[in-house]
Amino acid sequence: MGTMNVTARVSKKIRKGDTVIAIAGNHRGMSGTVLSCLGEKAIVQGLNVRKRHMKGQRNQPGQIVELERPIHISNLKLCDANGNPIKLHVRTNSQGEREFYYNDGQQDVLFRPVKKPTK
Repeated sequence: MGTMNVTARVSKKIRKGDTVIAIAGNHRGMSGTVLSCLGEKAIVQGLNVRKRHMKGQRNQPGQIVELERPIHISNLKLCDANGNPIKLHVRTNSQGEREFYYNDGQQDVLFRPVKKPTK
């Protein structure tokens, strides 16, 4: 048995600051803002909250801390400004840059460019 080189597939669609809704799991139907993305998992504010019992230190008493735990991106779906789930598509604009868009029923709405703007 040899070791396999497995690289994590990173989603370009879900990124920090996006509003997402959980489509599977115990928190199905709840929405929140993405705090961070870690490979194929994302930490969403208010979703998948777990309690961690912290032992007391010298000057601090012990406490129970609530933390958001990572959720797999396959269980999340992006939301538009109204909180409705959307499906993103990719197209190339007239300048040759790729961008994400979604269809709201009547027309295509620009979501954001595919690449992050460089500073």
